[in-house]
Amino acid sequence: MRILLYLLLVLLVPTCKSYEAKTYEFPKPVDTTTRPITLQTKKVYELPDGIYADNLFDGARLNNIERTDANKLRADIDPENTPINRSPYYAFRLWSNEDQTVELELNYSYSRHRYPPKISRDGENWELLPEDKLKLAADSINAFLELELSTDTLWVAAQELQTSKHVRQWCETQSAHPAVQLSSIGKSREGRDLWCLDIGVGDSRKKDVIVVLGRQHPPEVTGWFAMQAFVEELLAEHQMAQRFVERYRILVFPLLNPDGVDLGHWRHNTGGIDLNRDWGYYNQPEVRNVANYVVETVGRNRSNVILGLDFHSTYWDIYYTNRETPEQIPEFKDYWLMGISETLGEPTNERPSWLGGPVSKNWILTQFNAPGVTYEIGDKTPRDFIKRKGQVSAQEMMQLLILRN
Repeated sequence: MRILLYLLLVLLVPTCKSYEAKTYEFPKPVDTTTRPITLQTKKVYELPDGIYADNLFDGARLNNIERTDANKLRADIDPENTPINRSPYYAFRLWSNEDQTVELELNYSYSRHRYPPKISRDGENWELLPEDKLKLAADSINAFLELELSTDTLWVAAQELQTSKHVRQWCETQSAHPAVQLSSIGKSREGRDLWCLDIGVGDSRKKDVIVVLGRQHPPEVTGWFAMQAFVEELLAEHQMAQRFVERYRILVFPLLNPDGVDLGHWRHNTGGIDLNRDWGYYNQPEVRNVANYVVETVGRNRSNVILGLDFHSTYWDIYYTNRETPEQIPEFKDYWLMGISETLGEPTNERPSWLGGPVSKNWILTQFNAPGVTYEIGDKTPRDFIKRKGQVSAQEMMQLLILRN
């Protein structure tokens, strides 16, 4: 009996293999060990002349506000820590006891103005502050906003509020599709869920996998909008999409930095780190959880990751790609970008680079020998065009990868 039990244990050992993302020493290393951050004080500010302001909502960023002169206010916007990418994010609410016009200065401690202000009366529907209501300082560092206050709450933000609540609601809507399984694959540093949409039909074993990442940097909502349109097109009710989800498996991680998003951070997670510099070290739980989940999923199913797309935002639309030729679908990227360009009627803005730092596109290359693309959407890109571009990107990808087989 003991011999039989021993043999059984020996036979079971191979099935208990552990799959973890491998570390990699990139040519341009980055220290991603945890650093302290400074949290903003959450409060209602009561100012002279019956004016009030607050940051008591998810996605808010306001470090202080005070009156500097008659009908003039100054809001201090500080980052969670430094050094940091100069992407000063702000979001707060204002109201007053009576109708009045004020000039509000956005005072940045560590940057210059980047995001054109948006305003809302309900926190859900947004519009750009008219250009004639916005002025920049001579050095373009601070911005001055002319605002109409009343007893109704006025929301002011660098970008439309898209918090972890909005992402969860979108994920739940997509999970109604029969090809989608929604799960939390781990937690952030503060215990928020890291959602995964697992898209595919039928047996997942040996299916080629596409990895989609989003929202590593909190203010980058234009990339989030493009990713939404991209994924929704994969789930559209037409033959190409149906064939695609039968042939391929798509792992979508729409919000890698839920803590930073809900806390109104400029860039970092609550470990004080740019998550898109931790792909190879896994010092931060958000990256570690996602990386290990992908590696374990493809390992247990004997699959290959053939493509990784990471949606971001910057000053303009651009694709950051690898100069190295990957083993997986080596010519895909060029044909894909060409197809997007021809369909949209705009030139391809691509910036290829050799393997450098520990960013997600380089992780896809070093971990899976597959093409990685950092898909950037401009801060000011029209929202209807973002949706169209996301849809076209998905269509061109599906066409190419269906033809591959």
